[in-house]
Amino acid sequence: MLPSTNGETSVLSSHQSGLTHEARRKEVEQVYLRCSAGSVEWMYPTGALIVNLRPNTFSPSRHLTVCIKPFRDSSGANIYLEKTGELKLLVRDGDSDAGRVQCFSLEQGGLFVEATPQQDISRRATGFQYELMSGRRALDLHVLTASCRPCSNTEVLLAVCTSDFVVRGSIQDVTHAPEHQESVIHLRVSRLYRQKSRVFQLAPEGSGHWQGHVTTLLECGVRPGHGDFLFTGHMHFGKAQLGCAPRFSDFQRMYRDAEERGLNPCEIGTE
Repeated sequence: MLPSTNGETSVLSSHQSGLTHEARRKEVEQVYLRCSAGSVEWMYPTGALIVNLRPNTFSPSRHLTVCIKPFRDSSGANIYLEKTGELKLLVRDGDSDAGRVQCFSLEQGGLFVEATPQQDISRRATGFQYELMSGRRALDLHVLTASCRPCSNTEVLLAVCTSDFVVRGSIQDVTHAPEHQESVIHLRVSRLYRQKSRVFQLAPEGSGHWQGHVTTLLECGVRPGHGDFLFTGHMHFGKAQLGCAPRFSDFQRMYRDAEERGLNPCEIGTE
């Protein structure tokens, strides 16, 4: 297994094969993941894997949140959250909703992947992507996934400073994907404050604005609407996921109020 660097994130792709052991042996293998994001693929699974998440990029003392997203064609094993011998099922072998993202704190335990009995393991492969987050990044994700409530003034101001993307724009269209439990929001961006990935690109007609799309939970019921908003959010498993998104006029008001009191955590143009 060879780590490689991609931008500011260390990425690891780890591959294991059950055919290196006798098919009927109940061996438990240890896998150590040292990067903050990557993937694990277990070919021809037999026995079990204990997945140890020990990234080099985070201090051991920091509270870490782990998110996993199983491959959609993953099969041949169950994925558990394990702590002191107790198992909590996260992903059942053959689950039709296997591509759903699940997050947990490392304090809750680690990952235990156990192969299920199969007649022909040569047709099976279990795999998932993972991301580790700490501090503000993990809290922003919690705000996103916990509910669809509006962000508080404090959350908005912090999101402006810590998000992977911050833009001013309007909603052009919204498309819903019930099979993924998400909505895709198509944006027309008039001002680009920050983006860490090429989520937004200049419109081809040369009008001077950017365009791109972000995703949010289907249950939030987002609809197209008029007016300018400040859109913030993070990249999560290659997708731009929406965080706080107040109306721009509301953001201007809260930012100026914080600025007058010396409480704005960072500076950004509000005109």
